[in-house]
Amino acid sequence: MIDPSDLIDLDGLLTDGERAVRDGVREFVDTEIRPNIAGWYDRAEFPLELVPRLAELGLLGMHIEGYGCPGRSSVEYGLAALELEAGDSGLRTFVSVQGSLAMSAIAKHGTEEQKNEWLPAMAAGSVLGCFGLTEPAGGSDPGSMLTFAKKDGDGWILNGSKRWIGLASVAQVAIIWAMTDDGVRGFLVPTDTRGFTATPIAQKLSMRASIQCDVELTDLRLPGTALLPGAKGLRGPFECLNEARYGIIWGAMGAARDSYLAALDYSKERLQFGKPLAGYQLTQLKLVDMALEINKGILLALQLGRLKDAGAVQPHQISMGKLNNCREAIAICREARAMLGGNGITLDHSPLRHANNLESVRTYEGTDEIHTLILGNHITGISAFR
Repeated sequence: MIDPSDLIDLDGLLTDGERAVRDGVREFVDTEIRPNIAGWYDRAEFPLELVPRLAELGLLGMHIEGYGCPGRSSVEYGLAALELEAGDSGLRTFVSVQGSLAMSAIAKHGTEEQKNEWLPAMAAGSVLGCFGLTEPAGGSDPGSMLTFAKKDGDGWILNGSKRWIGLASVAQVAIIWAMTDDGVRGFLVPTDTRGFTATPIAQKLSMRASIQCDVELTDLRLPGTALLPGAKGLRGPFECLNEARYGIIWGAMGAARDSYLAALDYSKERLQFGKPLAGYQLTQLKLVDMALEINKGILLALQLGRLKDAGAVQPHQISMGKLNNCREAIAICREARAMLGGNGITLDHSPLRHANNLESVRTYEGTDEIHTLILGNHITGISAFR
């Protein structure tokens, strides 16, 4: 069967194993997400009942080696992210928060004891994690964080606030980044610790089938063993953020592809002035422009995935992928919504839901402006952040 979203045989660039991973996730999305996502989105409900299935599919900590984790390649993880976000950004975000942020922080910066304690249960989905970096007044400037961890004998006392923390109200463990007298450090915080409070953020217009929270840390006491010893300074959380940004590069193209296919199908069926919308030149122009950007975006994601698997990907390359693919994806979703006319504003169709979600995806893990400046710094050698 011809794939109308693959104009250049992208499929031929994948191995049999990579296609098998993609096809398995695509089937899961088709059978368990698509029939239900409109209701979840409308009710602002995240389907926690899907977590065991996500674990069974090997999607939690997918790229991490050992400790009960699947140990799959970066390209396989990217293809899974693309298919999940074709269902909804909220589902891909869950996998990203759990694996690319919380589990990666432990895998990259934790002790052997911490890895053995947390990673197997998180890969199995029996323990959920969250990643507390962003603050109410911090946003794109985590170096200005106000959350502070004070040494107290052999332990620590944490005070501060975090905002937009995915899964915090349902997680069992939080990775909290705090300023100390020795710079920014990371801490493993069981969420049942006295002084930890997570409150879901309500009345969202985006990422409605997902959980984001405000977190308050009030005289929260931790033992010395809670410190992630391998993370010192902002490089610690940034290494985790680049894992999440990589998944977004693929995921955004999933939302774009789904919106494009929705517009294509609709334009073939919708009659105007006696013939299908697809038979008009302006419609074909829009469809062609969408398909071109989707094919280019997936090529970019695949190249970065191959570089990542070779251990050669650079931070500015991740920024290029995140900036380009989010920017193009949201334009595609908005154009697809317009092609659906008035029907496009209902949850009977996916493009506006995807476009709304991408307003968040385009913002988190670095805004367009931040990634532009990262690339500008790389190109010119001059930092323009301040």
